[in-house]
Amino acid sequence: MSPDWLMIIAFLAALLLGVPVAMALGFGGLVGIVAGLPPAMLGTFGTNTYNSVAKYPLIAIPLFILTGLIFERAGVAASLVRFAQALIGPRHGGLTVVAVLVCLIMGGMSGSGPADAAAVAMVMLPSMQRAGYPKPFSASLIAASSSTAILIPPSIALILYSIVVPGVDLRALFAAGLFPGILAGLSLLVPALFFARKYRWEDPATVERPALWPSFKAAIPALFAPVIILGGLRSGLFTPTEAAVVAVAYGLVVGCLVYRNLSLKDLWQLMSEAALTSGVVMFIIALAGIFAWAGTTLGTFGHLANALLSLSDNGWVLLGLVMVLVLIAGMLLDAISIYLILIPIVLPMMNHFGWNPVWFGILLAMNIAIGQFTPPVAVNLMVTTRIANIRLEHTVGWSLVFIGAMLVSLLLVMAFPAIALWLPASLGYVVGP
Repeated sequence: MSPDWLMIIAFLAALLLGVPVAMALGFGGLVGIVAGLPPAMLGTFGTNTYNSVAKYPLIAIPLFILTGLIFERAGVAASLVRFAQALIGPRHGGLTVVAVLVCLIMGGMSGSGPADAAAVAMVMLPSMQRAGYPKPFSASLIAASSSTAILIPPSIALILYSIVVPGVDLRALFAAGLFPGILAGLSLLVPALFFARKYRWEDPATVERPALWPSFKAAIPALFAPVIILGGLRSGLFTPTEAAVVAVAYGLVVGCLVYRNLSLKDLWQLMSEAALTSGVVMFIIALAGIFAWAGTTLGTFGHLANALLSLSDNGWVLLGLVMVLVLIAGMLLDAISIYLILIPIVLPMMNHFGWNPVWFGILLAMNIAIGQFTPPVAVNLMVTTRIANIRLEHTVGWSLVFIGAMLVSLLLVMAFPAIALWLPASLGYVVGP
């Protein structure tokens, strides 16, 4: 058996046996090196592991993880929910609009779907239950809406994509994700409002409307967070990595001095949680470097790309096939692992057909977003169902509805690349090779 197949089979076998993704990647790369390269190449194990994480832009990942945790605990979600309720008012389906809107705004602070899901679910689920919404519906809607965090800047997944794909401007990626993220949120609202009105959930006569001006004043610090981050990037005041530092500092000011929900003890706990989460992410990236180096050196990724290219000469057919593969991968793996495993394979295809790398990155992110609330793994659904105290399988029916809705938005961005590319091009960012 060729070293290519041995490496891939070793990786897949490790996954099937329940080995963590990071260890499975490292094991697969090690098998490939032993099977197809001189024994002296084992000496590169430590160097490649270090080189995978010794990249300046990766500093932004732990900082944005910490930012998400700070805003989650600071009471930001609660203030945003009250302001959105004051804007929208009592009506059938009003809370569904509130849930989607708050998830979109929170996505502009955390860049993480699970963190977004936890923060919004803690506040919204009790309110939606009192208004008559079934728990499975509410949990599914919040899980789907929070998946847009992978598109709304700052996105941890897009940061990694800009590192893996050479020559892609992260600022262009951030700008390109904004309209597709909003489109995805709007697509979820269509079925949500339809069912809310069909089943007469949320009787307007029984729902109180918060006062607009006090709610707005309380939400101002939260609303300013995306403005500061994106405004600073657009003006050139700071780089994306520096934006992560600014986001942490602003979050501390809001949590400790404005909302006053964070103490020194809370900060220590938050930093510990952020360190643990960041350690897992960096461990995956480090051992994925072994897998990527072995696959590149052996030519495995090139062979797989050529095999895919041999299936059809039509770029749209292969693009559709790639989207299906990413969707399936999104059901089983996290975004970090998907990028590190699949990008080396699909990159030659992207270059062969001349797909715009920024547009293609947004398509991958939208597909992975769908995977975040698609069983069996569905990390966002795991968070919301745990908070709602229901079993994940109870949400399958509603999840399928929202999966279909978001697939429509994905197809629109596929058919009309300008949805993603217009804003970064208008802002003067480089959107092509």
